[in-house]
Amino acid sequence: MPPITGEWEQALRGEFRKPYYRKLFQTVGDAYRSGPVYPPADDIFNAFHFTPLSEVKVVILGQDPYHEPGQAHGLCFSVKPGVEIPPSLVNIYQELHDDLGCPIPDTGCLEPWARQGVLLLNTVLTVQAHRANSHRNIGWEEFTDAAIRVLAEQDRPMVFILWGRPAQSKESMIFNPKHLIIKSPHPSPLSAYRGFFGSRPFSRTNEFLVRNGLTAIDWRI
Repeated sequence: MPPITGEWEQALRGEFRKPYYRKLFQTVGDAYRSGPVYPPADDIFNAFHFTPLSEVKVVILGQDPYHEPGQAHGLCFSVKPGVEIPPSLVNIYQELHDDLGCPIPDTGCLEPWARQGVLLLNTVLTVQAHRANSHRNIGWEEFTDAAIRVLAEQDRPMVFILWGRPAQSKESMIFNPKHLIIKSPHPSPLSAYRGFFGSRPFSRTNEFLVRNGLTAIDWRI
């Protein structure tokens, strides 16, 4: 795994010294050597690389990476350019269109969001090919929980978008009243019609940012 650098390295430095992280590093390394694992090793920490801590304005939490070839590149819900847009992201784009009138993109790469301060963080950062949740409970949750705690401790306005129960299980960690929490069902086809559609997360986020003197996110891709 390539190292995390800069502000995030300073904020998470203590985690790298803990026994669980050393074991995690070994387990993930062994997995990459034994068969296909996604995303590519150089992309594991892209959420942190693309969105420095001091620039985070919005946090979107996902579960684990896409598990088919060529999809995952270290940003939750995002796929590499040229890859078919996954169903959950199709629904995210539909809500974006309904909420803000944005044209529905023809690419699933969300890097433009990440570059504007939207941290697109999965709670598990690797996955075995064709096996969703296969790297659950090997240590990633402890590491990303540490990152969520760092974010929650930031004494500045920030939006946390929690789609679905796994993301909403982190709500108790977000204690600062300066932060806004936006919750709804997950955008997957199984649950999007139960309250994700019509939840207006994008306009609500921008209204909060502007109200607090911050630049709105340009959600267009």
